[in-house]
Amino acid sequence: MGEYVKSKKDMRFQSQDALKTVQSVIDDADLALNDKSRRMSDSPIGEALAGAVGVGVGAGIGFAGLYLGGSVVGLSAAGITSGLAAAGSLIGGGMVAGIAVLAAPAVVLGGIGMGAASHVRNKKLREAKELIYKNAIAKQTAIVKALKEEKDADKERIDYLTGLNVLLQAAIKDLKHDLGIS
Repeated sequence: MGEYVKSKKDMRFQSQDALKTVQSVIDDADLALNDKSRRMSDSPIGEALAGAVGVGVGAGIGFAGLYLGGSVVGLSAAGITSGLAAAGSLIGGGMVAGIAVLAAPAVVLGGIGMGAASHVRNKKLREAKELIYKNAIAKQTAIVKALKEEKDADKERIDYLTGLNVLLQAAIKDLKHDLGIS
């Protein structure tokens, strides 16, 4: 097993919103499995499915390619400058050094806060990808089984199931990439 992709620019699914498109395919696959009369024309993602059928399984196109796409009130200038100068004198400087002295805690704390929030967000994104990945595999397996069981169905139904299969395969491939699964 490889390593989870941590760089946003290298991720295929960079946010929770990006995963919603995969979830819509999983939801549509669930509807298809529970209603054998359902066709591509019944699907809200029919155009994406038609495109997926046209492109085929081995095209190497990712899921997204298939689916898509200063002033402080009450302080005078003299008060501000004298305050900055006093703060700057703490480190042997003047007013400009005072800006750094007074801003440093806010910058450090802000950076820590942003880092913590980013870590939590990335952890939740990874967990969401793992869940969507498992669901996509389960639905794709069920779609393949339905294709075998319904081999005598009409062309519209076969194309619909094939389109779902292609989209799910592409999503699984891209999720594997992000999760570092070989």
